[in-house]
Amino acid sequence: MKEAKMKLYAGIDLHSNNSVVCVLDEHDRVVFSKRLPNDLTAIIAALRACVGALIGVAVESTYNWYWLVDGLQDAGMTVHLVNTAAVKQYDGLKHAGDFSDARHLAHLLRLGILPTGHIYPREERAVRDLLRKRGQLVRQRSTQILSMHNLVARNLGANASGNEIKRWTRESIEVMALLDEQKLALHANLAVMECLDTQVKALEKSILARVKLREDYRALKTVSGIGEVLALTIALETGDIGRFPSPGNFASYARTVDSRRESNGKKKGEGNAKCGNKDLAWAFIEAAHFAIRYDATIKRWYQKKSAHSLSVVAIKAVAHKLARACYYVIKNGQPFDAARAFG
Repeated sequence: MKEAKMKLYAGIDLHSNNSVVCVLDEHDRVVFSKRLPNDLTAIIAALRACVGALIGVAVESTYNWYWLVDGLQDAGMTVHLVNTAAVKQYDGLKHAGDFSDARHLAHLLRLGILPTGHIYPREERAVRDLLRKRGQLVRQRSTQILSMHNLVARNLGANASGNEIKRWTRESIEVMALLDEQKLALHANLAVMECLDTQVKALEKSILARVKLREDYRALKTVSGIGEVLALTIALETGDIGRFPSPGNFASYARTVDSRRESNGKKKGEGNAKCGNKDLAWAFIEAAHFAIRYDATIKRWYQKKSAHSLSVVAIKAVAHKLARACYYVIKNGQPFDAARAFG
């Protein structure tokens, strides 16, 4: 009778220039533990050299996992991307380091309790990341506008709106009652803003030419405050809506819910407010700002909410409702109904 192979479980703590690899057997004994360079061939060879049946590989990384996860999957291995925010070691440990971290990942994988994240399909990652680059440039443009607003407010007592500042030219800056050094600062802001505008438009053109909304996401454009770019952002950042069992899970992933711990009706602390998708959070906040500007129903709801709380809290509440509504819009493909969502 053929003897069954020992089951093996691997944990990899991935860093910028090296990876700590630990392999455990089914009895939680260390089979292999070593720090390796970030070389895909060397890591795969080390895993394959272990005698036994490799059940899975847990990879922990905060930003640079694409090459490793894709390579391990191409090598026929079952890969689990670790949810770094959810993995915690026992607080009473006297010593912890990379090797104990990698071993802990393999241990959790063996027990079947490893918190995992979503491995985004590689064929869609490039466009999603290009859309993220656009968002980054838009935020940098907003930084320039705020800088110009603050300079004028400090020195002239004027309260210029963002739309006014976007219309400023070099000539309009020169006639302001400012010192030459202050005008030079505004010219620098304006030059950076114009460069960013050019790049944002170029990226938008490329993105819209490369990808079209899938059928199940087209209804997103019926949601108040969501246009072509925001719809694409929400669609690409969400991925498969089926991975979220409820609208609450989706809203939490979009960071539109409070991060707090309660006991007996009282607040006892806060959870990890950064757990979730920051780009999705940004998209829904943007959508909320547009929605209260152009949708009368949502504007009334916002005004009623902001009368009893800070405006920033009210905006987040609008974003939360939009996120929950988008969950059903995506899942069911039905158009958005503002009266139902904000009634």
